[in-house]
Parts: sequence; C-alpha cells; structure tokens
Amino acid sequence: MPALLDPGQRALLAQARRATLATIGPDGRPRLVPCCFALLDSDDGPVLVTPIDEKVKQGSDPLSLARVQDIERDARVTLLVDRWDEDWDHLAWLRLHGTARLVWPGEAPNDRDVAIMALRQRYPQYRTHALESLPLIWIRVASVRAWSSAPTEDDLVR
Repeated sequence: MPALLDPGQRALLAQARRATLATIGPDGRPRLVPCCFALLDSDDGPVLVTPIDEKVKQGSDPLSLARVQDIERDARVTLLVDRWDEDWDHLAWLRLHGTARLVWPGEAPNDRDVAIMALRQRYPQYRTHALESLPLIWIRVASVRAWSSAPTEDDLVR
C-alpha cells in the first residue's frame, strides 16, 4: 500500500504555519476556522493534531466552541493547507480529509504527550500554554488531494 502522504506533501505541511479546519455545521454548511497543527505518524497512518489552546475565544468552555460541537455531531472534517505566492508558479495546496475526535487530558497519555511536544516545537507560543489540561482535536487522515502549479507533485516544495 503506498504512503498516504508523499515526501513533497509532507514538506509542504512542515513549511506551513497554519491551516484552515473545515467542520460541518448543524445546517450542513461548512464551518471554517484557521488553526495551528502538527503532523504525527501512527500505526494507522498520518494524524493531524490541533489544540484547543488558551488564545482568546468567545467562551471559556471548550465544549461551547462551534468546531467542537460540530465534531461531536459529525466527525468528518477537512484541513486545507496552502502556499500563496505572488509568483503563481509557486502556488500549491493540500486538502486532507479525515475523521476527528476530541482527545481529553488523561486519554491516551503517550500520544497526547507526543502531540503536545510536536505542537510546542512548531509553535514556541505554546510553551506557555497549559496544553496538558486542554483537549486536542485529533484528525485521522483518510485521503489527500494535492495541487501545485509546478509541473510535478515533487515540486510542492520550493
């Protein structure tokens, strides 16, 4: 079975500083929110992790967040990662489809520890956030669509 993410796609994910998480709202329409993320590898394939962090939100209860309510109702999500450049020969995007779940403190501690460490490596701002006491959104990637203005997918990285 071929790898779900090729080296060029992994490199694009490594370079990206943010992604857009799409959940399905109660009316069936997509609901989009920018997010930070980290890529992990598991026995079941790639996993993208995004935290419910300490940045200012509309409410203090993580369960009140629309994305959390959407995931609890319908676990299907999409994460879009793109590279924009004024030189359109450098444009690229990845659309990663998967299923999400909330992973709470005390649940799968080894995986949570690895995810938190990966998030803190990518985003130094998280070194002062109490990620250990907050839920993580855990996205198991099921399929990937990629596009690049470059001639081959190997050219996703610039």
